[in-house]
Amino acid sequence: MNATLNSNRMPLSVREHESTDEELLLRYRATGERELFALLVRRYETELYNYLRRYLGNAEMAEDVFQATFLQVHLKCDQFEEGRKFRPWLYTVATNQAIDAKRRAKRHRMVSLDRVASADNGDDSGKMLDLLISGEADPAARLDESELREQIQHNLQELPESMQQLVHLVYYQGLKYREAAEVLDIPVGTVKSRMHAAMLKLSESWKDTHIQRN
Repeated sequence: MNATLNSNRMPLSVREHESTDEELLLRYRATGERELFALLVRRYETELYNYLRRYLGNAEMAEDVFQATFLQVHLKCDQFEEGRKFRPWLYTVATNQAIDAKRRAKRHRMVSLDRVASADNGDDSGKMLDLLISGEADPAARLDESELREQIQHNLQELPESMQQLVHLVYYQGLKYREAAEVLDIPVGTVKSRMHAAMLKLSESWKDTHIQRN
């Protein structure tokens, strides 16, 4: 993988820089030009890493899974079907790699909640908070920003794994319901029902937390 990304780069044309993700992957599959693949990695290095960091709660593990994800993209690019969208396919690969990494980690130790990574963008916590407390400002005023993020992440970790996956994909990453359904290989109706149930549970957890504080 590192050899692929760190090789001497051939300059890409303007047309290649403006190509869609799907076009880049198919052209890489056909030609083996390493810079085409590197461009795909650069397009997703921040977005996908942040998703993995939130989902795994560990920066080092997120880096490892990010590398493993693009290794799988490299190895499985022949399986990518023309007409399919690259982004949901990439998230499918990344989510599967993350699930495997979590399982391996659990065989050695329990994941500590205090290592759950906070969102890199503070706006995420603000938006999630808006959904959870429905504009009730008083409880939030008693907590600073870091405490808010910690509480939200704690409540999120208490959800079933299937709900956690959807909150990360749909809420934090902005995938559409149909894209999340494709990533997780479940019906769109299941995505909707699980997201609704997840937000209800998070809202209840938030309210219970602040009842106990008061």
